[in-house]
Amino acid sequence: MSAASGVPTFRGTGGLWRSFKPEDLATPQAFTRDPLLVWQWYDWRRQIIAGCAPNKGHEIVAAWSRRAGTTVITQNVDGLHELAGTEQVVRYHGSIWQLRCTADCGASAWDDRAAPLAKLPPVCPSCGALARPGVVWFGEGIPCHAAVAASSAAAQSDVFLSIGTSSLVYPAAGLLHEAKAHGAWTVEINPEPTAAAGLVDAAIAMGAEEALPRLVR
Repeated sequence: MSAASGVPTFRGTGGLWRSFKPEDLATPQAFTRDPLLVWQWYDWRRQIIAGCAPNKGHEIVAAWSRRAGTTVITQNVDGLHELAGTEQVVRYHGSIWQLRCTADCGASAWDDRAAPLAKLPPVCPSCGALARPGVVWFGEGIPCHAAVAASSAAAQSDVFLSIGTSSLVYPAAGLLHEAKAHGAWTVEINPEPTAAAGLVDAAIAMGAEEALPRLVR
């Protein structure tokens, strides 16, 4: 969804940082092994995202979000949906701008928009323990029960659009299957067809910034 805004995708060209793949860094194990390295990668991503703006696809989704009966679920952690004015975004994988204490000291997660961060790795302002990005890593469950409930409810819809996702990362990838099972008319919008392309009612091989304006017209 954000590739046209200049945000590197997890997969494909631009998905590598130094010699690492995202799957090498976005895990609890990688953070335990080398928190500074993981934070250097996230700080690099935050600096890129800070210079990006929502594209036409974001703007159209934002307009749709103001219609009754529309739910917007995002796996993206960049915050560009919110910047475009999308209402009540369900953040399935959290936010790159949010930090959490690793010591479970009781402090609530907090936002930090500094790019670059003032200190790497950052620490909890309440107890001084190491802080981690407020995102969901590979191998972790979805911590926000409200996001899970809202996503499952949205899968019981009349029309379900899967936009700009690889359809590989579960449980988010399962939402399309849920929607299909409930009888929704399903659409995939992605520059390259994914493994889900044969499942949906319509597969549109375009970027969101091109396909969504055409749908509106």
